[in-house]
Amino acid sequence: MRTRKRVADHGEVFTPKWLVSDMVDLVGDEAERVDSRFLEPACGSGNFLVEVLERRLSAVRRTHPRSQFERSQASLLGLMCLYGIELLPDNVAECRTNLLQVFATALHLSTDDELARAARAVLEVNIVQGDALAMTDANGHPLVLPEWAYLGRGRFQRRDFAYRELTQRSLSAGTLFDVFDDDALFAPERTWPVLKVSDIADLATPASSATNISHADK
Repeated sequence: MRTRKRVADHGEVFTPKWLVSDMVDLVGDEAERVDSRFLEPACGSGNFLVEVLERRLSAVRRTHPRSQFERSQASLLGLMCLYGIELLPDNVAECRTNLLQVFATALHLSTDDELARAARAVLEVNIVQGDALAMTDANGHPLVLPEWAYLGRGRFQRRDFAYRELTQRSLSAGTLFDVFDDDALFAPERTWPVLKVSDIADLATPASSATNISHADK
């Protein structure tokens, strides 16, 4: 329950949907581009991230009206390029659930579908509990966020970067995950082997009642 004390203690602000839409309009082209990365450092229940995801999934349907495979890969990449940091654990869970709901509904997925499980795995590492100002996670360890890239033919690359380094990078280049040639300072914490959707799905924790998504008939 979001009491007055909770709001006062944590400074929670709940932006109405019409205002979220107006603000995202300011970066409308980037919101629709699936590989454009958005980070919300105090994401709450995900109002801004949901708005961006809804727009880019609509753009994907227009771009790939006939190929279900290309539509699913582009949609997953669009989700992979959304990030959130949130201090309160219930907000983290709600944000992940809201984004998964939007994704599953758009692609007519049930909870057990491989693509839905891959999306859940992505959200578990892209939407994290932590303090964006202190740059630490819920356990006080340095925040780490994954960079996802689509290699084509259903293959994805994941590299994990320290959030502190990403902020330094964005100050230098104006964007997250920009390319710095031969710069050891921005070396990833970990580079994963090339992953398929099935590999990503296997990384997801078992679904719980808190993250159920509605089933839409295929």
